Amino acid sequence: MSGHLQDTVTLNNGVDMPKFGLGVYKVEEGQIAVDAVKIALEHGYRSIDTASFYQNEVSVGQGIKESGVPRKDIFLTSKVWNDEQGYESTLQAFERSLKKLDTDYLDLYLIHWPVKETFVDTWKALEKLYHDGRVRAIGVSNFHIQHLERLLPEAEVIPAVNQVEFHPHLTQEGLRAFCEQQGIHLEAWSPLKRGQLLDHPTLVSIAEKYGKNAAQVILRWDVQHNVITIPKSITPERIIQNAAIFDFTLTEEEMKQIDALNENSRSGSNPDDY
Repeated sequence: MSGHLQDTVTLNNGVDMPKFGLGVYKVEEGQIAVDAVKIALEHGYRSIDTASFYQNEVSVGQGIKESGVPRKDIFLTSKVWNDEQGYESTLQAFERSLKKLDTDYLDLYLIHWPVKETFVDTWKALEKLYHDGRVRAIGVSNFHIQHLERLLPEAEVIPAVNQVEFHPHLTQEGLRAFCEQQGIHLEAWSPLKRGQLLDHPTLVSIAEKYGKNAAQVILRWDVQHNVITIPKSITPERIIQNAAIFDFTLTEEEMKQIDALNENSRSGSNPDDY
């Protein structure tokens, strides 16, 4: 079954989250960001992922308003940045994000990176926001197994999501298995490894078979692994193309071929360095 752009996964607290969305990392505040959000929503996307660090929350909020899609139909994620972490400062950071996004709640709020001195206190603040009904689900980002093993004994609420770098060069098998065991849903950032995989011969040859491009094959591979994915783009054609992955299905053999491309190589920072 190839599915649909608005298909959801049910998180561990019963909240439904779209499997596919738009990421806006490195999209500058301003008209480009507003337009990217509007184009995505106009073409059926229902999940938008931002962060205070991206400094584009005002534009994301504006794009949502101008799209005409009701707020209740949109799944909106933001994240608390490293220098905002700690109990009180996280609560303040959350208020700033809401104000910029011009909304009165978030669907998902994440700890952006596991800053070792503060992430447990930061999690306590997220739990408060969750219990107070300010956010529908809470989670983490860039947490390795050891970070989760430190957090879970202290947590009243199990993270709903762990958003990590995930692509065919970094298949995160151990982490995926651990998260699945704990009921934590994996979400992929940089699913296209910042464009570094788009001319890989294996991916190009699979793409040719389906009349697709390598990016669409990678994103389809994500979805078939049941990993939530949020490719970033500001180009209208590419935003539309990235979502055109629900009319074909990779075979088990092709999934294995792509899995075998793993090199444990990253395009972003290693969470061990935090």
